[in-house]
Amino acid sequence: MRDRVIRFLLVSSVAALALAAPAQASQLIDRGATGVTLKVNAKGQALVEYRAHGRERHVLVWGAINARHPSPTVPQVKFKVDYSGGWGTYRRTVWKGFPDACRAYDGPKLAWFVTGCKAPDGSYWALQAWQVELPNLGFTPWLPNQRESRLMLSHWTGPIAKIEAYTDWVWGGRWNEVFGRFTYHGVPVYGYRSTLHGEVLDGYGRNLYLDTYDSAYGPGWRRENGFLSHRPGGNFCYGFYTHDPTKGGYLHPPGWRAMRPAGNGSRYRISVSGPGVTPDVMWSGRGLPQYDPGDPSMVALEQRMNLLGEKFAAGDKLCHQD
Repeated sequence: MRDRVIRFLLVSSVAALALAAPAQASQLIDRGATGVTLKVNAKGQALVEYRAHGRERHVLVWGAINARHPSPTVPQVKFKVDYSGGWGTYRRTVWKGFPDACRAYDGPKLAWFVTGCKAPDGSYWALQAWQVELPNLGFTPWLPNQRESRLMLSHWTGPIAKIEAYTDWVWGGRWNEVFGRFTYHGVPVYGYRSTLHGEVLDGYGRNLYLDTYDSAYGPGWRRENGFLSHRPGGNFCYGFYTHDPTKGGYLHPPGWRAMRPAGNGSRYRISVSGPGVTPDVMWSGRGLPQYDPGDPSMVALEQRMNLLGEKFAAGDKLCHQD
């Protein structure tokens, strides 16, 4: 078995990173929203109503659908958003008496689904909410924003983005790994500019958030890490190694000095914001046991996954095999 040499950009300080992107996909509407409702009129405008931070909100949204494929010169699509419910744009309270022409949602099954509907033109709108800002390396949230769910709005037609993910082993079977690729309509999803620690600096880059279940961190789901999809293949690779949380730009509880164990678990899930204003998507799958070089089935699996990983990583210097 050949060892795969994994080089990857770790995403730290998730709360700051996702906010830095100019158009963070299935666009962020708010955090900690409750009582969420969605209406869409025949003009293609959506009204999102909810309560957050002690206030009732009436948010008017319009002007974007689907996504553009990566381009270094053409900006990604994004919504126009009026948090005054129309007053800031039209000098009148559009939200009052807003006509709802949307029909029941019959679109694809979505992870983190809150509500959605089918517009008169046949397009879909949806709201999803999930904890994007959980701390990495299995830490229990210690800050309020780490516990809050982000409310994300999307508007699309046709197929949504797709995560392909697989599990195997690296470094001679010492560590577990998750690898794969992220595509939209069969085209890789990736960005052009990011910081050293994976902060997205354009509207195309995407951070994939990996959670691990029943791991060395404890029972249940914990956030393992976040990482970028790579250019030009939209691929990714992540090895479950031990980490020093005081290095690499990670957030960690005040005073923490200990190493964090390898976080491989019995199951995994990967969540990511769709490109443009398309829905957020999630993949889930089973973890693998410790590698046994004397087990023919494990050896065969590793060989197959090595070949697949090489296919996904073609042209990418960050994930390859020696």
